[in-house]
Amino acid sequence: MNTPICDFVRRYRASDPVRMHMPGHKGVALIGPEASDITEITGADALYSARGIIRESEENAAGRFGSARTVYSAEGSSLCIRAMLHLAGLRAAEKGIPRRVLAARNAHQAFMTAAALLDLEVDWIFPSPEEGLLACRVKPETVEKKLARGEYMAVYLTSPDYLGNLQDIRAIASVCRRQGVPLLVDNAHGAYLKFLPEDRHPISLGADLCCDSAHKTLPCLTGAAYLHISQAAPEEWRSRADQAMRLFASTSPSWLILQSLDRANEELAGGYPGRLREAVSRTDALKGRLCAAGWQIAGDEPMKITLDARKRKIPGGELQSMLRSAGIECEFADRDHLVLMPSPYTSDGEWNRLEAALLSLPEGSAQWESPCLVAPPQKAVSVREAMLSPWEMVPVERAAGRILADPCVSCPPAVPVLMAGERITEEAVQSFLYYGVAECAVMMRGLGRSVASVHKQAP
Repeated sequence: MNTPICDFVRRYRASDPVRMHMPGHKGVALIGPEASDITEITGADALYSARGIIRESEENAAGRFGSARTVYSAEGSSLCIRAMLHLAGLRAAEKGIPRRVLAARNAHQAFMTAAALLDLEVDWIFPSPEEGLLACRVKPETVEKKLARGEYMAVYLTSPDYLGNLQDIRAIASVCRRQGVPLLVDNAHGAYLKFLPEDRHPISLGADLCCDSAHKTLPCLTGAAYLHISQAAPEEWRSRADQAMRLFASTSPSWLILQSLDRANEELAGGYPGRLREAVSRTDALKGRLCAAGWQIAGDEPMKITLDARKRKIPGGELQSMLRSAGIECEFADRDHLVLMPSPYTSDGEWNRLEAALLSLPEGSAQWESPCLVAPPQKAVSVREAMLSPWEMVPVERAAGRILADPCVSCPPAVPVLMAGERITEEAVQSFLYYGVAECAVMMRGLGRSVASVHKQAP
């Protein structure tokens, strides 16, 4: 596997140039990588208008992931999500389809900012009462029923979610294909799924568009991500992808991130799958030993360990502090869960320290109250109006009756309690307080009446 971006930068550095171009550090190493940090000089190609070494590297990545086209992002999956929805919106406009998306409720806030910028209407698939706000597993038959009742420009799923829950992408993709509706998947946490012994990547399972945050699970710098377009997706998306990314992207992408993505191709074509296979085996074995010791594991993602703190009667934040004192820093902790993300690059010594620390954690005695269940919320205004109108921050105790202007207020980091444009109820306030949310952004009083005039205004 060649690495054209990295090779170009190495040759450029070796030529000992007088750098009369950005960046301002001129290759002088203040923290280390400056000598490899360049800009779009002659021969270096241009991201989102790629015809040279970047396009060659992107084609290498497409070969690794089995896509018809893969485009690099130096701004994470958030940029890719906006581009995916824009591409789906262009197709909808040409076909006279409403700009409406059917989305699982566990969407990331980047989906909400995209809905605001593109003025999309969103119909939600809510979690079951048994799941509460901790997961949102979407059944294929639910998607089929909803698509039969109305026109949508796309179905949008988040899989895996932050706690490690995976959707049945293959079955849902089959439903979408029969109905002629594109399937878009936020796979930010699952780039590695392609390289498992059994390929579980959304593009391989039938998704039309998919984003991966390479930096989350692959050996890439923070901000490195992919937009993948499947072989079965509308062919025009391949040529329109650059414009869709460019519409929302910075004109100054990081060349360090591009080199990271380029170098990853070589790793993915080499020893990564074998290292991943071993890491999955070690993760699965550790999960088994934890369950035998009385822990309960949430989620079904192979390379994520999500501990249910409620079953151990120790709040997640306390578990996080205990592990930190043992020199182990967790990915995430809230009251109910603790999330750990090992990788194929976790060393033997680190695996041993992790296991010893987890198995030494005691059982607690904390009392757990159940979070307040929130009924499906009342949509007061559009996402766009809520997020782009004047707003103010208020304590959540005084937010009931107001319209949420934040992209979302989450049950961190699972299913949001409310999304932008929805009216805040007393039940939502109680749920905010349970999850430690002290204040939220709400629309200024008197706004939103053009859409929600029939609803009672807050006193």
